Amino acid sequence: MYKIILDSCGELTEEMKQDGHFVNVPLTLEIDDETIIDDETFDQAYFLGKVANSPNPPKSACPSPNTYMLEMDCGADNIYVVTLSAQLSGSYNSACLAKDIYEEDDDSKNIHVFDSKSASIGETLIAMKISECEKAGMSFEQVVATVEEYIAKQHTFFVLESLETLRKAGRLSNIKAVIADTLNIKPVMGSTETGNIQQLAKARGIAQALDKMTKCIMEVTTNCEEKILAISHCNCPERALSLKKKMESMAHFKDIFIVDTRGVSTMYASDGGVIVVV
Repeated sequence: MYKIILDSCGELTEEMKQDGHFVNVPLTLEIDDETIIDDETFDQAYFLGKVANSPNPPKSACPSPNTYMLEMDCGADNIYVVTLSAQLSGSYNSACLAKDIYEEDDDSKNIHVFDSKSASIGETLIAMKISECEKAGMSFEQVVATVEEYIAKQHTFFVLESLETLRKAGRLSNIKAVIADTLNIKPVMGSTETGNIQQLAKARGIAQALDKMTKCIMEVTTNCEEKILAISHCNCPERALSLKKKMESMAHFKDIFIVDTRGVSTMYASDGGVIVVV
């Protein structure tokens, strides 16, 4: 038996929710004096409204080691944990600590913590790869090695409608953010090999930015027919669907699916943001 634990930045598809092998552990979001649990009760519209009306940046707090340990205490022999990039959150370190503490009392299980070096549907794809390997009958060690190799070749891209949240969080200077919004400049962002964030390109307007993002995707993607491309969106389903059709016209992928962002991904992407991972 196996179990795959994702922090709540990793969105589960409806099929994964019904599968029984996947579970989320929630991060918490903070905006002004309110704490919001990123679980099934998360209300995206309410949260986006709170963020838009607040002068303060939203914050997140990673799951406690105990939260992870509660999920590890199960009937599964092989347990895999997938977390947000260690460069963006303390979730990975918390999960590693949970593993160490749990194994002090019970070393009968195989437990591995994966640093996704990504976020959102990057975690989702990694979890799907783990399940694929388990169903193929691989040993625990083979699953870990195969999935770590998969992570090393994964690429994450995103385009934001607004830089306001990044400005509030101090990631951009006020002047840079104001100029970008005034000139309608949209950066195309992506992940680095270590799981940090970098700017890949920029364009005037969301349509041009999405076009540039698709070109960035194709520049680093080979053997598309063997790969699944995932899209998550924050409150913009039509934009996500249009992007899916665009990618289908550019290459034949094994599959392309779309999910809506959960709480932490909503905080990062902001209203209108789109994330693509392949």
